[in-house]
Amino acid sequence: MIEKVLETFKEKFGDEGDIRCYFAPGRVNLIGEHTDYNGGHVFPCALSVGNYGVARKRDDRILRWFNMTYPDDGIQEKSLDDLGPNDNGLWYDYQQGVIWGMQKAGIDIPYGYDMVMFADLPAGSGLSASASIEELAAVIVKDLFRPELSMVDLARFGQVSENEYNGCNSGIMDQFASAMGKKDHAIFLDTATLEYEYVPLNLANEKIVITNSKVKHKLANGSYNVRRQESEDALEDLKKVVDIKTLGDLDEEGFEKYKGAIRDEVRRRRAKHAVYENQRTIKAVAALQRGDLEAFGHLMNEAHISMRDDYEASCEEVDILAEEAWKLPGVIGSRITGGGFGGCTVSIVKNDYVDNFTRALRDVYKERTGLEAEFYIVDAGDGARRLD
Repeated sequence: MIEKVLETFKEKFGDEGDIRCYFAPGRVNLIGEHTDYNGGHVFPCALSVGNYGVARKRDDRILRWFNMTYPDDGIQEKSLDDLGPNDNGLWYDYQQGVIWGMQKAGIDIPYGYDMVMFADLPAGSGLSASASIEELAAVIVKDLFRPELSMVDLARFGQVSENEYNGCNSGIMDQFASAMGKKDHAIFLDTATLEYEYVPLNLANEKIVITNSKVKHKLANGSYNVRRQESEDALEDLKKVVDIKTLGDLDEEGFEKYKGAIRDEVRRRRAKHAVYENQRTIKAVAALQRGDLEAFGHLMNEAHISMRDDYEASCEEVDILAEEAWKLPGVIGSRITGGGFGGCTVSIVKNDYVDNFTRALRDVYKERTGLEAEFYIVDAGDGARRLD
């Protein structure tokens, strides 16, 4: 793949100078949805698919980008001195947002660069294509100009791009997973402290299968931001009766004790999801660590129901994928993954049943929705990096 990107770079920008190659992955979240901005835990892993990039430092302050995935957009050009937030949500805006965030933090980026990129990750699928683009830009800047930046720094600047430049009030999970991924491991991340642990995915007899509903979601300025505001409003209600900083500070018993402080029924359900989902995530990781995949899968299924009913961040098509998957043999667990309102499910399926799973689910989904689902059998991969 990178060879094609390198070839295109030379066609667009010439073959002289120090040309470098990079990759930043997408991610799938195994459990822990909409907990990252609520002070809870998440459990994502980086994927082996994402965005590839080839870049070369310039001797002026011009940035030039070309995306092979969207060739009709042509070469996008911007000055380092002319970056500012917008609500376009286009692929190059996510890159601009990272650089703008670094500049806002007082980090000097003296020169621009030329870059060509290509994605083997479907946009709008809930697999964090935007975070992958952000971390690709971040790792390029780190490698070309700012080696002292840590990978956690890169995740933070990716979140700045998402929140402050592109207008989606997401947490840090997506960028953290893309920056910090580790092959064959998922990341158990406490989003309140950014303490994390790599947990081996010992799936000797199972596969992680992602199913794309083909219903694209657009989170910025939409329902995602509404859900976050509802959660924050619920938190403010709870703070009047209990000493907490985030919804993640409560367990189920604490929530049930104090939930009456949340007068609005919708906000109460949003808070319930955040609290219970955080506890599900903690329990799921413990189950995985003791080798109890059945318990892990049961918690995945519960997580989908909560996303569907309490957080109302699913959609009919994705619900069909999850609910039909639960009926199929060999399925350990299945749930919506990502911000929701479309996108993908993630399922853990026993090896001997994967072919039947994809065939049967494709057929019933087409029958019920008229849409063609896509399936990706994925492995946990490493995080954003320069390719040698």
